Amino acid sequence: MQIKGKVFLVSGGASGLGAACVERFYEQGASVVLIDKNKEVGEALAKKLGGATRFVAADVSQEKDVQTAIDVAWNDFGNLHGAVCCAGVGTPCRIVDKTNTAHPLDLFSKIIQVNLVGTFNVIRLVASSIIKRGTEAGKERAVIISTASVAAFEGQIGQAAYSASKGGIVAMTLPIARELARFGIRVLTIAPGIFDTPMLAGLSEEVRASLGQQVPFPPRLGRPVEYAQLAQSIIENEMLNGEVIRIDGAIRMAAK
Repeated sequence: MQIKGKVFLVSGGASGLGAACVERFYEQGASVVLIDKNKEVGEALAKKLGGATRFVAADVSQEKDVQTAIDVAWNDFGNLHGAVCCAGVGTPCRIVDKTNTAHPLDLFSKIIQVNLVGTFNVIRLVASSIIKRGTEAGKERAVIISTASVAAFEGQIGQAAYSASKGGIVAMTLPIARELARFGIRVLTIAPGIFDTPMLAGLSEEVRASLGQQVPFPPRLGRPVEYAQLAQSIIENEMLNGEVIRIDGAIRMAAK
């Protein structure tokens, strides 16, 4: 599938990996509906890019919010050719901390709700909206890309909830791809390593540089544009389906 002339929904599209996808797809001639909880930043990005973009303030775990964004795609651009799910949270927390306080259950639930349930919510509603409008046998109709993490495979201490949420995304990729294959919808997941996103914004430059040096090559933090470049490659390569692709510079995370 070529990106030019197509319509995509990007969750978490106001910043980081999502914003990089929005900008790259727009530059390649696509129309984009970006959804995010950060209304101010999302509106600013849509305004900067212009008429081929729309912003919808949305919580990805809420059916009504996501459906509203999907309706905007169909009503304003007349089609929908896929989605990239980048919305996520990742508050670190140990199962039992130094004061012998247990991991808050509500924090675990929140991370699962946003990362895993939110991703599933986007996938199911996007797929349903496309299937309702009919498919042609043997023809590619859409591509849906989720975002996991290397933490799905090598979760560090304090990442139990985050790893569980991302591991769930990895585990559901293949069965969803198999189910939606007959409708011409491809489903894949990208698992980034350590990327320079808002999740790392609170760290000092020294700590960020140290994290980058842990990557075998290139020894630096990943750039959101590199994630967006991979997303574009996935969309354009019809044989890619049902796979989880790591983009991590060959890093394998240590325990801490």
